[in-house]
Amino acid sequence: MHNKSIESAKNQVIRPHAFTVAPMLDWTDKHCRYFHRLISQHAFLYTEMVTTGALIHGDYHHFLQFNAAENPLAFQLGGSNPRELAICAKMVEDYGYDEVNLNVGCPSDRVQNGRFGACLMAEPELVAECVAAMGQAVSIPVTVKSRIGIDERDSYQELAHFVSTVASAGCKTFIIHARKAWLSGLSPKQNRDVPPLRYDVVYQIKQDFPQLEIILNGGITTLDQAEDILMHVDGVMVGREAYHNPYLLADVDRRFFGEPKEYRSREMIFRLLIPYIQEQLEDGVRLNSISRHILGLFHGEPGARRWRRHLSENACKSGADINVILDAFPVVAHHSVSMSQIR
Repeated sequence: MHNKSIESAKNQVIRPHAFTVAPMLDWTDKHCRYFHRLISQHAFLYTEMVTTGALIHGDYHHFLQFNAAENPLAFQLGGSNPRELAICAKMVEDYGYDEVNLNVGCPSDRVQNGRFGACLMAEPELVAECVAAMGQAVSIPVTVKSRIGIDERDSYQELAHFVSTVASAGCKTFIIHARKAWLSGLSPKQNRDVPPLRYDVVYQIKQDFPQLEIILNGGITTLDQAEDILMHVDGVMVGREAYHNPYLLADVDRRFFGEPKEYRSREMIFRLLIPYIQEQLEDGVRLNSISRHILGLFHGEPGARRWRRHLSENACKSGADINVILDAFPVVAHHSVSMSQIR
């Protein structure tokens, strides 16, 4: 992108959702989010999806608790009952989240059986009821994450009708995964790559609904690519790449949020993470519950494979403690960093 385009993109996207990290089931838990926040102070983070039933009938504190350092942070809900979603949205707000997001994009069978996720795209009026009920219960933003379509219901007209209907209920921010969902015939894993992404569809939604905040999700692997996309929409959402190559987030604050200071080195992030890990271990958290999220910290660096192997083989052992992490560091540490500084 030429310099004028970059400057234009930056002027356009100095806003909370300029760069976001996707909600990913079994991945973006509180340990992952704390780690990501050490790398970027401004990227907007999302929790894993939690169902309304889990909050209403389960250990809601377990699902809702988070470290204040994780903010700005949104909580993603799965459900289709307006009253239950309103109750849960209020719980989310009371716990101090910055946003509550409704999942209308997950294609898994389990989600469909619960009548939520991507199958709700076939019921825009119900989604509108849900959004209206949630909006009446809270003062924080209520947002929706969807696909561009489902199965054979993938015309632009149907997507535009969905967006228009849900927006009329008060939703001002749509996060759109630029790939339609197949509710049968493909596994959720297969549906991550098939059918092809359609960025043009999301761009058209932004053109036709300029008053709405439109965030594009799907297939973003570099910050240059993200800047290009931001010429057409209001924000980007990065998923798997941010998880497997988390240091991608290091330059996000400067490039997307106008933060002038230099970003943290991998070694500094490692050092800042040690007290958190130690604190969690003292609270009874197993080491591999945290270490699995930091396997990619040194992605692309000399020694990265040995780092991953050491953590994968040792963090899961009974009694694994902070020394497993400390012993892994020398295989990737620059010679200028002394282990005495870490320990």
